Amino acid sequence: MTRLCIGLTGGIGSGKSTAAEIFRKLGASITDTDAISHELTAADGSAMPSILAAFGAEYATQNGALDRVKMRRLIIEDASAKAGLEQILHPMILDACKKRLQEQALYHVLVAPLLLEAPDFLNLSDRVLLVDCSEQNQIARVMQRGALSDAEIRAIIALQLPREERIKRADDIIRNDGTREELEKLVKALHPRYLDLADNHLTAD
Repeated sequence: MTRLCIGLTGGIGSGKSTAAEIFRKLGASITDTDAISHELTAADGSAMPSILAAFGAEYATQNGALDRVKMRRLIIEDASAKAGLEQILHPMILDACKKRLQEQALYHVLVAPLLLEAPDFLNLSDRVLLVDCSEQNQIARVMQRGALSDAEIRAIIALQLPREERIKRADDIIRNDGTREELEKLVKALHPRYLDLADNHLTAD
């Protein structure tokens, strides 16, 4: 029995994680590719042997986890390094996603920043939900986290699918240029629609 899967995507700082948390509180099952990636690249993560073999021991922290700051800088500067890291991680993340999407739920939300760039992940989704905001808000929100510089944020945005292309390819769009309360209202407005779609999806199966 398959369950409705909403692929949730958006650029860095768009508010994907916040929207996903609201969906979770409403009863949806959340599968987050970033969270799975962190599990795979933790000190005992199953992706670490392959990553260290491909990139070298200098890309691990002292406790054996992926040095995400150093790796981020590398993949911003070197497209082949980005592709190499994705070749290691994406099959593992995809396998974990497939298993989690089999679990019983009202409906599933698959949170994937690279959803539209990665056909294997896109194929898991019945609809694409884009959380969208202005580039100015993207930069301001990520700057508030304090981990990245303005230049690093802009470099990451440049690597991601252009905003116009994401908008063009989305089935549903949440405009997240306001407050958390406004975002919550928009998510709650979509929830009944997704419940109806989930019922129809099961009936069709």
